[in-house]
Amino acid sequence: MDLFYLAISSTFVNNILLAQYLGHCPFLGVSKRIGTALGMAAAIIFVTILSAIFTWSTFTYVLRPYGLEFLQTLTFILIIASLVQLVEIILKKKSKALYNALGVYLALITTNCAVMGVALLITRKELGFIEMLVFAIASSVGYALALLLFAGHRERLQISAIPKSMQGTAIALVTAGIMSLAFIGFRGMAA
Repeated sequence: MDLFYLAISSTFVNNILLAQYLGHCPFLGVSKRIGTALGMAAAIIFVTILSAIFTWSTFTYVLRPYGLEFLQTLTFILIIASLVQLVEIILKKKSKALYNALGVYLALITTNCAVMGVALLITRKELGFIEMLVFAIASSVGYALALLLFAGHRERLQISAIPKSMQGTAIALVTAGIMSLAFIGFRGMAA
């Protein structure tokens, strides 16, 4: 049952994007169309889960036993950057259209605070392998859910009558704030 609460909490209550506001660059940049947001969401899920496994393993079996915890940030950055390069190569070969649509935002996954944040939170919480996996999956799915919901709202906003002073980034930030408030409503669901 603890894994269930961890999953619900990571996906909704402590959403890595809306509650902790990590990874907002792709959130604002790629969310203009649902198709592009879907591709970015899939890439974020893939990179987050793989990087969590590799960073947890590296920290647990290499850094901690040898007293090299101070190399944690540098090591995690190298692992995440390598995985993003792998995703970029795969997308370039398998889906040229999605690769072009994601553009510079694909490279932003390398410096995405959400991916790094998940890796750091896992080590800070000292999670075991199963808990780490549940946390990584739930956090990345929560990020993807928020990104896709936001993209749906932004597509709808494009056909709505919005005052000129609120068009573009202004209404996007207001919408993101309202979504954050909506996700706060899940607080009573899980601690």
